[in-house]
Amino acid sequence: MNIQRRSLIWNGELMLAKKMLRDIAKHKAQFISIFLMAFLGVFVFAGVGGESVGLEVNVNDFYEDTNLADGWIYSMDINDLFLYQVDILGATTQMERQYVVDSVADFDNDPDITLHFVENNTISKFYLIDGKELDINDSGGVWLDKSFADAKGLKVGDNITFEFENYTIEKEIKGIGYSPEYVYHASSSSVIPDFNKIGFAYLSHNAFPGDNISYNVLNVKFEENPETYADLLSYHMDGYYSSFVERSEHSSVSQFSEEMDQHKMMGDIFPVVFILIAMLILLTTMTRIITHQRTQIGILKASGFKNFSIILHYVSYGFWLVLIGSILGLILGPMILPQLFYPSMSATYKLPSWNPAWSMNFVYVAAAMVLMSLAVSFYSVKSISSEKPADTIRPKVPKVSTSGFVERFGLWKRLSFNVRWNYRDAKRNKFRALMTIVGVIGCSALLVCAFGMYDGMNDLKEWEYNQINHYDSKLVIEENATDSQIDDVASDVNGDKLMESAIEIESDSAKKSGSLLVLNHTDLVTPTDYDWNKVDIKDDEISISQKMADMLGVGVDDKVKWHIMGSDKWVNTTIDKIHADPISQGFIMSADKLEDIDLNYTPTSIVTEKHVNESYDGVKAANSMSDMTGSWDELTESMWLLIYILIFFASLLAVIVLYNLGLLSFTEIEREIATLKVLGFKTRALRKLLLTQNLWFTAIGFILGLPVGYAILAIMWESSGDSFYILPSISLTNFLLTAVITFALSIIVNLMFSRKIKKLDMVESLKSGE
Repeated sequence: MNIQRRSLIWNGELMLAKKMLRDIAKHKAQFISIFLMAFLGVFVFAGVGGESVGLEVNVNDFYEDTNLADGWIYSMDINDLFLYQVDILGATTQMERQYVVDSVADFDNDPDITLHFVENNTISKFYLIDGKELDINDSGGVWLDKSFADAKGLKVGDNITFEFENYTIEKEIKGIGYSPEYVYHASSSSVIPDFNKIGFAYLSHNAFPGDNISYNVLNVKFEENPETYADLLSYHMDGYYSSFVERSEHSSVSQFSEEMDQHKMMGDIFPVVFILIAMLILLTTMTRIITHQRTQIGILKASGFKNFSIILHYVSYGFWLVLIGSILGLILGPMILPQLFYPSMSATYKLPSWNPAWSMNFVYVAAAMVLMSLAVSFYSVKSISSEKPADTIRPKVPKVSTSGFVERFGLWKRLSFNVRWNYRDAKRNKFRALMTIVGVIGCSALLVCAFGMYDGMNDLKEWEYNQINHYDSKLVIEENATDSQIDDVASDVNGDKLMESAIEIESDSAKKSGSLLVLNHTDLVTPTDYDWNKVDIKDDEISISQKMADMLGVGVDDKVKWHIMGSDKWVNTTIDKIHADPISQGFIMSADKLEDIDLNYTPTSIVTEKHVNESYDGVKAANSMSDMTGSWDELTESMWLLIYILIFFASLLAVIVLYNLGLLSFTEIEREIATLKVLGFKTRALRKLLLTQNLWFTAIGFILGLPVGYAILAIMWESSGDSFYILPSISLTNFLLTAVITFALSIIVNLMFSRKIKKLDMVESLKSGE
């Protein structure tokens, strides 16, 4: 008896499995959409996450292997007494002195090489790729930057000559590798590193050519948090050092960290929308199937199938598709997407390895999606599963629409049948209307965000390289250039001198690194506000950038103290103006104002409207505006890739969502459409009826999607780091493009259902109500 029962159960389960496959094949478009949304949601999350987590793991491993410093203390002479004072702070666990100096290598283009004469190579160690390990007793060797060596075709065993201060030294290349302080190597002559012109090298302190070496950088490791350590240092050693830079504020560390944050933010936003849309499509599809199969469910109940078996049968529809899609996304995402980003990133950032990494968060998201699919499917079937077989076999009783507040107005009777019918249908099917609106909100929000980022990146480039800077060439001045050389060059090219320098600014609430721009009565650089209007900064005024002011919590008439990096002279100044700059945050002032506060005006570059190709004595490099915009395009290549991916998937999402919601809408009112058709309504009138409702829901979703998209866009720009200043905005072009895509898809979907109206089997549709 038990064997016979088990056989019947097995046959029943097999029958339900076959039925599930037939239903999935019959509604393949909807189930393919569910599979794709589940796959894409996990694929993008795990892919972009694998890339960003990989970046974090790779760089942290690199920092750990090389024992990257927790901070850098800069002073003109770090002697034994200085070391003792730092040691007795109590928080310092390890320290190492270096003498860091800029040099020029002996090549035709005079590349800038930063030399590090190290005391023992224990903190921020040189990372060897080829050659032998750095020998602290080797006075004849140099360990060279791999990127520079590759650009110049240098190899281990070659000799290289450096000139710095009054010294000329020639050393043998004993090793080639990387440094944790140069993952991103900022260049004064280019937006992105040009490794043909810049590099770094590590040498033993014994390789220093002079009698005495005056160390100027102290690498420190400490136990306290950076803010506490900085306060200790300031309290006990104020006046003995010029500046302290904690790890997070180091130019290389902060730049790479900001890049990781941008990618992580994009990876976090994508899956939320895709998962919600996947569940929305699953809910609409299961609702449609269950509505059509009421009679079949009733027959199954009458045949002896338990409610649990029926629920399990319908829950499995979405479960298997979402599970397979999630697993494929988990596998393929980290394999494919990181490889799209790494080539462009490895051209700017330098790490020993570029490998995607795995995180359990990927599994958690996939598991959450699978569990949500079970919950959504259960919600769709739970009400009908509890009905009696006799009730289930009968068609669902149509919802009765009572007269509401709107319908009591006299204006109601003057409205067209089209408007009144759609209003009552929406009121009768509130949940379906809500799902349609939510779906459109998601689509329009992603489109607004995608086009907003596209506009923002273009505006940023236009603002910086056309609205603020009007020159054609920028000549970078050598550090040892004489005043007469600078004046001769400026006169020859009819150019204007500028001074640019890295600074550190401190307010009562924060301390930030920034930049100083000193304008010497030039019209080739125009400070602006955020609306690109010129900000007139007088000779006796100091202007601070809006983002720097926000980060420091200061405004006009507030006082801050600051100093030029490398100098221990701090000055207190009052803020007179606020300007806005997309990529440079700090101060702008005149040469007269700089000298008024007792600081030396030292030009670092010359800008001119002429296109300069020839070389000049005292000029290190000449960069044209086209060179700088080209470098900017390379630097933002990975960001553009993210934007294009977002635009593609936002458009794809809009197609899938609107089609599936349109299909659900048609299914739910199929009997009403058949009734109207019997009453004499033509196909054109019925098509208009459906189009009106679609446009209503699309308009509401589009309007609500604008602020949601704006909020997502604001989050994206906030993750761009301290250097970039971009406020979210929805341009008229963005608005129109989003509106055209959303409404065009809505109309196209409506036209697709025109065929269904023509082919509608009125007898079958009306019999379903008997």
